[in-house]
Amino acid sequence: MRRIVLVYGLIAGGILGAMFFITAPLWDSGVITLDNGMFVGYGTMVVSLSLVFFGVKSYRDNHKQGVITFGQGFKVGILITLIACALYALSWEVAYHTVSKGFSEEMEAYQEKEIRKKASNETELKEKLEAAKKEVELYKSSFIFRFMFSFLFEVFPVGLLITLITAALLRNKNFLPASEPA
Repeated sequence: MRRIVLVYGLIAGGILGAMFFITAPLWDSGVITLDNGMFVGYGTMVVSLSLVFFGVKSYRDNHKQGVITFGQGFKVGILITLIACALYALSWEVAYHTVSKGFSEEMEAYQEKEIRKKASNETELKEKLEAAKKEVELYKSSFIFRFMFSFLFEVFPVGLLITLITAALLRNKNFLPASEPA
């Protein structure tokens, strides 16, 4: 199990991390913006974290004789997810200090614009702007906050959902059964 978890987790995390550097020129040229970047980011997460499915299926077919419980599938899937998430968050930290310089300032301006559009009165506007400013300052100054935010609120929920779906599907030995040896 350890080998499968490491291989699939490292590949998924490598894909996730590489996307920061591959898309940086598109961000710099304005092709990817804060308005459409979410689709690119979450699309990448779904594609790369689909390796959870393939890792659990490989474990089921090659190590569990084609039968796996939900709990066993979940364990393999969540371990792959945790490795991928850690690589994602570490890659973002590198990208944040290299190819994505100025991200915090752009995000702060974007949040302010969105808050101004949605605020119903001056008091609400002031409170929300102050809260957003504090969050941005914490984000800028704290590696731990950036890492945990990226890990827990960006990529982990996607990995958890894919893990749950995978474990539920693959516990059925008739769902994509292992091929018979020739």
